[in-house]
Order: sequence, then structure tokens, then C-alpha cells
Amino acid sequence: MFSNLVLRNSRRNRKENGLFFASLVISIVAFYIILSISRQDVMIFLQKMESDAVNRLMAMIPIFYGMTLVILFFLIYFASKFQLERRRHEFGVCLMLGMRRGKLFGMLMAEDFHNSILALAVGLPVAVLLSELISLVTAKAVGMGIVGHKFTLSIPAVFWTMAGFLAIKLAAFLILSGKISRQEVGGLLADTPEGAKKQRPSAVYALSAAAGVGLLAAAYSMAIRGTSWQQIGMMALTLLMGLTGTLLLFYGMGAVVSLLLKREKSRQKLHTFNFRQIQESVIHQSASMAISSLLILAALCCFGAGVAIARTNNQSDAHVLDYTFEDHSSEPPEQFLSRLQNLLEQKGVRDQFSELFEMKIGRIRIADDHKNAFRMEPLMKALESLPESENRDMLINRFSVSDNPYLLCLSDYNKLLELAGKPALQLGADEAAVYMGSDFVNEAQAEILSRIFSEKPEVQIDGSTFFLTGELQTADIVTDRSITILFALIVPDEVFDYYTRQQYSVYVNAVLSEDAIGGDSLMNAISRVNTLLDGAALEDSWIEYESYLQNIGRQLFYMVAASYITIYLAIIFLVIANTVMGVQFLMGQQKTSRRYKTLVRLGASYETLCKSARKQISWYFSLPVAVAAVSSLFGVKALFAGLLASRTEGNDAEMLIISAAMILLLCVVEYIYMTAVKRSSDRYLLTKMVPEREE
Repeated sequence: MFSNLVLRNSRRNRKENGLFFASLVISIVAFYIILSISRQDVMIFLQKMESDAVNRLMAMIPIFYGMTLVILFFLIYFASKFQLERRRHEFGVCLMLGMRRGKLFGMLMAEDFHNSILALAVGLPVAVLLSELISLVTAKAVGMGIVGHKFTLSIPAVFWTMAGFLAIKLAAFLILSGKISRQEVGGLLADTPEGAKKQRPSAVYALSAAAGVGLLAAAYSMAIRGTSWQQIGMMALTLLMGLTGTLLLFYGMGAVVSLLLKREKSRQKLHTFNFRQIQESVIHQSASMAISSLLILAALCCFGAGVAIARTNNQSDAHVLDYTFEDHSSEPPEQFLSRLQNLLEQKGVRDQFSELFEMKIGRIRIADDHKNAFRMEPLMKALESLPESENRDMLINRFSVSDNPYLLCLSDYNKLLELAGKPALQLGADEAAVYMGSDFVNEAQAEILSRIFSEKPEVQIDGSTFFLTGELQTADIVTDRSITILFALIVPDEVFDYYTRQQYSVYVNAVLSEDAIGGDSLMNAISRVNTLLDGAALEDSWIEYESYLQNIGRQLFYMVAASYITIYLAIIFLVIANTVMGVQFLMGQQKTSRRYKTLVRLGASYETLCKSARKQISWYFSLPVAVAAVSSLFGVKALFAGLLASRTEGNDAEMLIISAAMILLLCVVEYIYMTAVKRSSDRYLLTKMVPEREE
């Protein structure tokens, strides 16, 4: 009998609180995915090359896990409190019929444990399947292939997911169940009072809203201009202004609702009642609505920044080089290529490469004062004459510190262009092309420089005049992205030899042969050739090599880390924000149940009440979401300005497109949550349709 009662109550609770149960399942899925990240194919692959970075990321996972447990504890406590408050009358009847308080406490704990086990039974299989799907998609997207993928079940992730989830559920329900079971029967049977509803003059709310908008504008202005990223104190001030501005805006939003009530003339049933309810909710629940809006904003920024960072690390030039070899001997640099070819022949690995060619990099060595041997006043004047913009200022700053540029050999760079399928550079004896590493320039800046170079500005190299020509060159000259060049001149071979005086560094670039790839994925092929090179004991010789695998490994690490962590946080923030809003509205609806009873006595139909409540829910959700959506347009841009590489700086249109996509996704999520809350509201209103006499 007792077990049947527990099962029946558990089933009813899940049906009446489907939103809360779904939130718990989503939290379980997020827990497992973040805890099982070390078993992902990409992470196992990255462990071989970026072990230190991966280990640091793994060390951060418990921090995110613990932080999420604390946040979800308060969410579960808050939602469970509403769940139990709705059943106060039921508990009072049970005690009147003779149920002992200890048995009531045991019934509540058994119901909660049953629902928790069911949530784990649903969430864990979904989490495992979703984790495997993410692993497969990620491996395919980054070129690892999925042939070698094996199904993995992270037992530690399962254990810690279950332990953490059950621990916070148990802690929350021990507190709440104890409070309920200790209350007197009369207190349980009595209706929950609405509480004091003191309102202030409309001018107070109007001033509060205006002050909130002003603080938000100042905060986002500081963040977008980059002022917030200069010092920790400025960042703290920006966050404080944003938080205070949001709280003031929602506190004063009651004035906006009041203005809508006065101006909007509608013949819809219960129009005035709806807006009075909305106004009261906004005024007396402004703090929770503001926090929910901030959580949604954080979710949007996490989504936007994560997508942008992943996209940024995929924006590098097309892959051309597979290996770069570096000479650590004291032999003349011009002999490096021939000596490397002989060594590879001896080790039996020469046939793994279809191309081996030099990339010579040097400095101006002919002048006594090397740092003052180069002058480019016409180029600087051309930049300064352009209209003021962020891109122009960045180029001026970068060229102002580039008074001693590198020199690149034309024939070597043309070989790189040939392999990339691009036309070769044609330079006269007194011409030079400009090279900048792709990390130091974005597309807009490259277009500015290419327009200036079309006019062939003059530069001076040790007193000789050269003309800059052609488009800006940004192709990666080696595979190792740690070797980056801010500014270099590509000059004819004779000019390079003359000004470097044989004092230059030589890197030998290599491309894998078709036989080495053998129809496999590029990453697997490079991993196999790495094993051959290591087996040939090249690491013990005077040669050091860097493969595209290490290069892409760094990009993959940042992409995967950013994607996993930001999406995880975004999901948690969205779940918490929407569950809080849904539960808060339903609690407010329960506290104002007398008003709905009065409407029923006055003849209001069930359909009219449901339509009224649904309109209130739409407004209640739309206000925080709208503020978060508008703020995200500035917040994501501020994150881009402070966190992303220079290649995305100035791409405002692209940033707004990413933000718009995230807002569209948010609209879908919010629609799902609003639908769930509306259905729960409909079920609650159905219980109020029987008129009651109050003697």
C-alpha cells in the first residue's frame, strides 16, 4: 500500500512538474559529458602532443563540476520547495487521517529517491549516446576519421554524475522534507498568503529604469572599447555596473508595463487583469527576473564566444605543409637541404615525402646599424592619411615597431605558393612584397594594405630604394605556428643573398607523398610517419622536426576546450535561468489563487483563465529574454574585442551574425520552456474551476 502510494505520487509529480524533471535530466547529461571529456577521441589524440595543456584542462573539470553542483543545489532547493508547497493541503489531510510525521517524511524521501533514480535512468543512457555522437562528429570534423573509434563508457564519469546528483538532491530534500513534516496540521491546511504588495510611486520606477539603462550603456561602452580588459579593477567596475544596471532596469520595468496598460486599448477579456498581474510580478520579482536575464545573457555570450573561438582557430590558411625540419648543427645553412636528404635516405624514410624545399629567413646584415637600416616613412604616411578606424590604428601600431623586418627569399616563397595552387610572385630587382603572419592581420587590414601596395610606396633598405608591390602575403611559411613573423619583406634571391650576407636560418619544409597517406586520413598518416621518424632515431640527431599534427593539435585543443566548456556552461545557465523563471511564475500563480477563484465565481470560463495565464507567461518570459538578447549583441562583441585573435578584430558584421544565430537558438529554447510552463499552469487552473463557498 505504502509503495503504491509512493509510485502514484511520483508519477503525478513528474506529470505536474515535467519542466523540473526535464531540467534534471539535462543536468545529468551535461554532468556526464563534461566529466567524460577525457575519453573523447580528440582528447586522447591531443594527449600525445599537448599533454600539459590537456592536463591543465582536465584539472579544471572538477572546478566546473563543483561550481555546477553548488548552483544546481539552489535550483533544486528552490524548485522542490515550490513542488512541496503545492502539496501542503495534501500533507495536512494525511496527518489528519492519522499518518505519522515520520512516515510522511519517509514517503517524501521515497518519492524523491524514486524520481531521482528515474532521472538517472533516463539521463545517463542519453548522455552516453550523446557523448559518443559528439566524439564521432568531432573526430570526423577535424580529419581524424572514425574507423578506429571504439565505444567507451567512462565509469568514473558515471559514478561522479550519480554521486553529485544524488548528493545535492538528498541535501535539498532533507532540508525541505524536514520543514514540511514538522509543520502543524492547521498551517498545512491553510492557504498560502499572498504577502504584502507595497508599490512605490511611478516616478521611482521610471528613474530606476533610466538609471539602469545608463549604467548598462556605460558598462558595454567600456567593454567594447577594450577599457575593461586593461586592468582587473576596470573589469570589476564594468561587471558591477552591468549587474547594478540590470537590477535597476528590472526594478523600474513596472513603469514600462504601467505605460503599456494605459496606452493599449484592448477588448480582450481580462486585459486589465493580465497587465496588473504582469506589473505586480515584475515589481515584486524583479531581482529573480534580473538574475535570470543575466544567466541567459551569460549563456548567449558563452555560445557566441565558443562558436567564434572555434571558427577563429579554423580560419588559418589552407593546409599546404606537412613537416618542417630545423638544423641544430654548426654546418653552413646552405648545405642543410642536401644533408637532410642524405640522412632521410639512410634512414629509409625519404620515400614518405614528395617535396622537400628550403625556406630561408634572414635579417638585414650589410649595414653597421642593423636596426636603422630600414625606413618606410611613405608607408606610414599612407596609413596615417586613411580615415580613422580601429584597423588603421592597429596597423600603424604594428608597423611602428617593425623597424628591422625579416627578409624572405622569393624562390622559396614561390615554391610554397606553387604547392598551395596560387600564382607565383613576379618581382623586379627593386621591388619587394610584404609578408605578415596570419595571426597579426585580419581580412579587413589585409585589404587596406593591398590597396596601399597597389600605389607602390617606397621603402629604404640601407639607403637603396625599393617599391612595395602586390597583395599582402600571409601563407604560413612553416608548420610550427610558434614560429610567427609580424612583418617581413619578400625580395628576389640576389637581393636576399646580398643583404643577409649568408647569415640566415634555413627551414626545410616537406609534403607527404601519396604512398605515405595511402588513402588514410591526413592526421593518421602524419601520426604514422611520426612513428617512422622517431624509430629512425632522428630525435637523437642534429635535426628537429615539427609536423602539421603538432600545429593542428594546438588549434584543436583551443577549439575543443572552448567548445566543450562554453557550451557546457551555456546549457547549465539556460537550464537554471528558465527553470527559475518557470518555478517563480507558478509559485506566484499559486499565491494569487484566490484571484482566480474570484474570477470563476464571476463566471470566467476555463479557456478564458488559461488564455489569460498564457499571456502572462509570455510576457513574464519575454522581458528577461528580450533584455538578454539585446545585451548579447554588445556582450558578445565585447568578448570578441578582449579575447579573440586579431584576425577577427573589426569583423563587426560577422560578430552580429553569430549573435543573431545564438538569439534564434535561444528563441527556440525559450518557446519550449514557455510551452511547458503554460501546460503546467493549465493543469493548476483546472483545479480552481470548482467554485468554493467561504463561510
